[in-house]
Amino acid sequence: MEVTVEHLGAVQFEIKARQHTLISDQPVENKGFDEGMTPPELLLASLASCAAFYAVDYLVRNNIAREGVKARVTCEKAKGPFRLDNFKIEVDVPGDLSETDAKGVEDAVHRCLIHNTLLNPPKMEVEIKAAVPA
Repeated sequence: MEVTVEHLGAVQFEIKARQHTLISDQPVENKGFDEGMTPPELLLASLASCAAFYAVDYLVRNNIAREGVKARVTCEKAKGPFRLDNFKIEVDVPGDLSETDAKGVEDAVHRCLIHNTLLNPPKMEVEIKAAVPA
């Protein structure tokens, strides 16, 4: 997987993955133009869309109506180090679910790739590439 990000000016960035493009920006009060989600909002969007994907996958495999499924993710800002913490994932499945299917949807959400990445911090390497002055 690969995503590239290019600075557009001010606090705006163009994000590209495969043939798709998004803009990341900041609210006006943070010197932005509010023309895109912030990086933390994009993280929440990744988690919510992944949770919804896995929930819908369970519903499809079990022939349960999935139209109108919604996922909502909230979190809080924390310090030491500055980060997001206390994530809460809510999945709204229209219609009735048996206890077995409600547990099945919950188990499916726990298989979400983003959810598991956040629960098991990945190895991360940072490499700075810059021209060396002559």
